[in-house]
Amino acid sequence: MTTGYLTTHVLDTARGLPGAGIKIALYRVSGNSHSKIAEAVTNEDGRTDSPILPAGKMTAGQYELVFFCGDYIDSHGLSGDAVKFLDQIPIRFGVTDEEAHYHVPLLLSPYGYSTYRGS
Repeated sequence: MTTGYLTTHVLDTARGLPGAGIKIALYRVSGNSHSKIAEAVTNEDGRTDSPILPAGKMTAGQYELVFFCGDYIDSHGLSGDAVKFLDQIPIRFGVTDEEAHYHVPLLLSPYGYSTYRGS
């Protein structure tokens, strides 16, 4: 059993606040195939209540986090347009060390986003 795990969080950089209430789906990616392995919603701190991929479930390979941000952006009046510029944000990343903690956050604004490998 591995001890590695995956966490994430969302920070709304337009408002300077955590991104609460955002649905996140985690997929295992193999070629053109995606298999959903987890789903969570961010809490008031913009984090999931537990690791989105807990210890013992981490394997080397490709993963994709999809952040469903459209409703959040609308609910805070941030887009202003009939058609959202950002709605679903996929972040694909690779895991090489099954024993490590991977933290993949989303820094969000209505017209852009960024990510990094955190700690």
